Amino acid sequence: MEEKVIMATKPTRSQIMQRKKRIDQLIRSAYSPDKDHLSEFPHFRHYNTPGLSLVLESGRGDKLSSNLKQYIQKLLKVNMEGPYGAEWPAEEKVKRREMSSSEALYIFVRNVEESVIGFVQYRFTIEEEIPVLYVYELQLEPTYQGKGVGKFLMQLVELIACKNCMGAVVLTVQKRNSSAINFYLNKLRYNISAISPSKVYQLIGVIGQEKSYEILCKTFDHEAKAVLEVICLLYFI
Repeated sequence: MEEKVIMATKPTRSQIMQRKKRIDQLIRSAYSPDKDHLSEFPHFRHYNTPGLSLVLESGRGDKLSSNLKQYIQKLLKVNMEGPYGAEWPAEEKVKRREMSSSEALYIFVRNVEESVIGFVQYRFTIEEEIPVLYVYELQLEPTYQGKGVGKFLMQLVELIACKNCMGAVVLTVQKRNSSAINFYLNKLRYNISAISPSKVYQLIGVIGQEKSYEILCKTFDHEAKAVLEVICLLYFI
């Protein structure tokens, strides 16, 4: 019997444009000004464990109060100055600009005294033609770390990503931040992305050049997995 060889066909310009239009629509819908992502998951409005009672609320970068901006800057410095080292002064300026962007979406965490004790900042964007939810920051005050709050916030973020038809959750973590690396890779089962510098350099044989960060991801469909997790030689040709 003669075997048939099925060749992958290159997408037409029309198909490419339709795909781009669909992704753009997903991003616009996720950013709809009347959409409160937290309200879609009422069970995540509160975090209660023995001795700990917290309340979650939504926010947007272009609507932050001056007090919240100051708090965010302070907490970022406390948590990130060490992992960034000599890169921190320049990175702090970048984070200050990112903080107030209209695209920056927040979930703040407050304690029983109604004081903010942490937050997650995320955006909807496109990575390698895949719509993703990108976690820009996950920050908690040191006294609230290790109590399950970070895992709770990331579970919420993943639900938001799936609800809005994103292909993955993506984030960047400093290599020197060993506790964060362990948290994402071992506790939350994220993977080092195929687009992370360490993977790219390894594939193309670049030696002696390293970046101070890794790009991690958790994918939710086959297409996102093929692009963001699986290293493909053709991608680099």
